[in-house]
Amino acid sequence: MSDPLADVVSLLQPVPSISKRVTGGGGWRVERTEMGTPFYCAIVSGGCLLTPSGRDPIRLEAGDFVLVPEIFDFVMTGLVPPGPQATPLWQEISPGVIRQGDPEAPTDVIMLVGHCSFASRDRPLLVSLLPDIVHVRGQDRLMQLVQMIDDETRGARVARDMVLGRLLELLLIEALRATADTIVSPGMLRGLADPQLSVALREIHADPGRPHSVAALAKSAAMSRSTFYERFHREIGAAPMEYVTNWRMAVAGEMLMKRTAPIAEIAREVGYGSASAFSVAFARHTGRPPGAFADAQG
Repeated sequence: MSDPLADVVSLLQPVPSISKRVTGGGGWRVERTEMGTPFYCAIVSGGCLLTPSGRDPIRLEAGDFVLVPEIFDFVMTGLVPPGPQATPLWQEISPGVIRQGDPEAPTDVIMLVGHCSFASRDRPLLVSLLPDIVHVRGQDRLMQLVQMIDDETRGARVARDMVLGRLLELLLIEALRATADTIVSPGMLRGLADPQLSVALREIHADPGRPHSVAALAKSAAMSRSTFYERFHREIGAAPMEYVTNWRMAVAGEMLMKRTAPIAEIAREVGYGSASAFSVAFARHTGRPPGAFADAQG
C-alpha cells in the first residue's frame, strides 16, 4: 500500500533556504510579517515564546521542536516578553549566528532556526493536508536532524544541496509522524491516525487511477457509506471524492512537470477515460490546461 505522508512530503518538493543559530537575552523580541513560508525551530537550551498571528503563545523549552508549514505573521520573545513598544535589537556575531536582545545580558535561549520553501505548484493544496502547527517535545531524532541541517548549511561539501534537500524531507516526515496521534486540526494526519480511514487514504494514494467511489472506499474501510462520508469529512476536512480529485490533480501536475508521459497516458494514470475530460478537469483545478502547465515549467 502507498504511504500518503511520504507522498505529500515528496510532492511538496521542500527546498532549504535559511538555517541559523540564534541566541537571545535581555528582553528581546522578534516580529515577522507576510512571510508565507515554512518555519521550524529547535530549542537547544533555555526557552522562549512563539506567537503565530491569531493564536495563543506557544511556550518552547529545551528539547522542543516546532514546525509551521505555512507561517505569515509571528512574534517570538523571551519567556518574559518585553513591552509591545520594545525596539528589536539584534546583530550577526558570526556567519549564521544571530544575537537577539542585549549582547551583554545573560543568554536565556539558544535555538536553531530554519526557513524553507515548497517548490510544488500544488503547494496550497498539499499544505492544506498538513496541520497548522506541529509542536514536538523530547524527540532526539528531530534535534539531530536540525543540527545536521545546520552543519551542512555551513559547510562547502560536495552534493550539499542534495543532502540538504534529503535532510529536510526527513525532518518534515519525522516531525509529522511524531504527532500523527495528537493532531487537533482536520487533515490527512488525523485521517491516517484513524485505523479505518487510513485504509481508504492508502487506497487513494496507491492507485489514483482506480474508479474510486464513496461506496467502494466505505467498503474498504468497513464502514457504512453515510458513516464513512461523515467521518472522512470531519477528520480530513474534505469530502472523499473532493480529496480523490485533489490527489489526482497533484499527481498529474507532478507528472506534467517531469514530462514522464504524454498527456493521454497521464489522463489514464489518474483515472480519466480521455485526454479531453482530463484537460477540462485539470484546467478547472489549476487555471490552465495540461499542455500550458507543462510548458510553464520550462
